[in-house]
Amino acid sequence: MKIVSIDTCVVNAIHRNWIFVKVQTDQPGLHGWGEATLEWKTKSVLGAIEDLGGFVIGEDPHRVEHLVQKMRRFSFWPLGVIGLTALSGIEQALWDIKGKALGVPVWQLLGGQVRDHARVYTHLLQGRQDRAIAAGDVEGFCDAVQETVEMGYSAIKLGLVPYTGYDASLPALRQTEKLAVAVRERVGDSVDIMSDFHGRPDSAQAAKAFIDVIAPIRPMFIEEPIQPGDPEALAQLAKTVACPLATGERLLTPQEYAELARLRAVTYVQPDLAHCGGISGGRRIAAIAEAASMGVMPHNPMGPVAGAAALQFAVATPNFVIQEEAVGLAPWFREICATFPLDLVNGGWAVPTAPGLGIEIDEAAASRHPYAPEIIPALSAILPDGSIANW
Repeated sequence: MKIVSIDTCVVNAIHRNWIFVKVQTDQPGLHGWGEATLEWKTKSVLGAIEDLGGFVIGEDPHRVEHLVQKMRRFSFWPLGVIGLTALSGIEQALWDIKGKALGVPVWQLLGGQVRDHARVYTHLLQGRQDRAIAAGDVEGFCDAVQETVEMGYSAIKLGLVPYTGYDASLPALRQTEKLAVAVRERVGDSVDIMSDFHGRPDSAQAAKAFIDVIAPIRPMFIEEPIQPGDPEALAQLAKTVACPLATGERLLTPQEYAELARLRAVTYVQPDLAHCGGISGGRRIAAIAEAASMGVMPHNPMGPVAGAAALQFAVATPNFVIQEEAVGLAPWFREICATFPLDLVNGGWAVPTAPGLGIEIDEAAASRHPYAPEIIPALSAILPDGSIANW
């Protein structure tokens, strides 16, 4: 069996463009799907997929690890997030081909099933930016949280912290505390609440101030309390706060996670399988985390193929805890799929049984939502003095 082409299918999802990678083989009807979505870098990733395709066309798709090494090492320069996203989409598609060729779901190729379902968490109203509620509208925000939970979720991640900088003003802290307490009172103790700081605080001291006012509601974790790239500061912060920390969506390599593990900087790591080298890259990171008694909660506010790959990973990964999803990101999330393994049942996804990743893109349906310039929410990240904040 040989790879004969690598094609891409771009689907607009309003605030990003989903990039689906289709690896074709010389066996009639046998192809694999992967996802290489990267916010606001669509054309760059498409170019990188074309560049990396030259290393794998003509090769045997069963040799997943060999082809990953070929794409990485023959590139000479470290790939960075654009190159690794392209590689990840191709890598996922190789697993899809291998599972289909052997007639088994990908999780069977990763060591087999270790759980009976994969718990998931979602975003406010499943990530729909057009229904975003200002944090100042406490009652409206709580109504939206309740509506989201009533869709069948037992865990939700919220943006409780405003755009900030090196300081944490007392009014901002009071508002954050008020909002956090109101959300907990509305949903009760049976729903897990997470708060994504998105690296907004520019100092660990500002991050700690916000964490301290949220900690009394017992969040499952605080995500990216400071910008990535300073694991020592993150480890020091973890020692001074009363709730678990998580990070990883903007970390790409096993070496970066090894440093987090050495420092015991977080409780949970959040690799994104669309950026960290695909399923095989995620498995390396999970092993590093397991050795440091850290759980894995993969990052994934992406499209349906990324979700399908994440589900296969979750089923076979012992230290998996919970999976991020955002199936409300675009109204056509499910419409573009000919097969769809991500139905929500009792707050999670069922173990898939179809061969490969268990998902197929309906290319005719996908073509009804072609590439378009994204509406970029980060453009609103401006502080009162006009300076640029971390989104």
